[in-house]
Amino acid sequence: MADLAVRLSYCVVNTNGREHLLACLEAIRDTHPEGVEHEVTVLDNASDDGSADAVRGLDMEVRLTERTTRAGKAENDTTLLREARGEYCLLLNEDSELRPGATAALLAALEADPGAAAAGAQLLSPSGEPQPCAWRLPSIGTALAGALFLHRFVTVQSGGTDTRAVGWVQSSAMLVRRAAAEQIGYLDPAFFVYSDETDFAKRLGDAGWRVLYVPAARAVHHEQLATDPNAGERRVVEFHRNRDLYVRKHHGAVAAFGVRVLTAWTYALRALAALVLPGRDASWYWLHARQALIPGRGEGLGEAAAAYNRTLEEGRANI
Repeated sequence: MADLAVRLSYCVVNTNGREHLLACLEAIRDTHPEGVEHEVTVLDNASDDGSADAVRGLDMEVRLTERTTRAGKAENDTTLLREARGEYCLLLNEDSELRPGATAALLAALEADPGAAAAGAQLLSPSGEPQPCAWRLPSIGTALAGALFLHRFVTVQSGGTDTRAVGWVQSSAMLVRRAAAEQIGYLDPAFFVYSDETDFAKRLGDAGWRVLYVPAARAVHHEQLATDPNAGERRVVEFHRNRDLYVRKHHGAVAAFGVRVLTAWTYALRALAALVLPGRDASWYWLHARQALIPGRGEGLGEAAAAYNRTLEEGRANI
């Protein structure tokens, strides 16, 4: 464990998001609360878009870690948490931009509640609309709520104006008490991306910690991955694969089978409705239904990263 030398470490993971990353770092600089000793750390996940060079060219003190091969979000967040010097670590995606007061509100929430290990901001769309960003932990119950089209009322826990304990929050802008993360062994690298923060929150809860949703803290999330047309099917594969891994890990094989069936049913109904509703893509819902039922099929973002790494290794071997 690194010596704790500052109060706050900003921990940003970037994968080929150069322009988003620069905007993220600018927002950190512009919104950082006065008087809070801090550091800014960036892990560049083997980008090939000049991200690392852009960071080096900034008139801003940033500790940059450059990976030579690509790894998953959980592994990269863990690397930054292990190397951080702060008592608190604010995990940020490169496509997240903190709004004024966000960092101060997250810090205040954790400092006011010694039993809380993590606090998530209210995420906003690029147009400024609040997005769902806190939920109950996945289970047979939440899958049944989804099958009955009660997900928004039963499972979603973001919204409102009060800071409160929730099941899990999205890690696009999540403040972590570093000692709690260390206590449970950080994030599980078995989750390449998706469900990594869900598993993290579940293990924190099992260890007696709380996870908070802090609506006073706001951050714009550009969802770079979701807007990449080339990653669409791989995202769906990765999402359902890791949701199934989560349920099997924490609830067992029988519960995982039940969740697969209920979730597939939910998406199948949406696919049927999309056949008659304007502006809906039935094929997208069918893809979700198939992956939910058979999460082991297809190739996800993990396989794409592995293929990219092989290309890098072959290129170095030919030099």
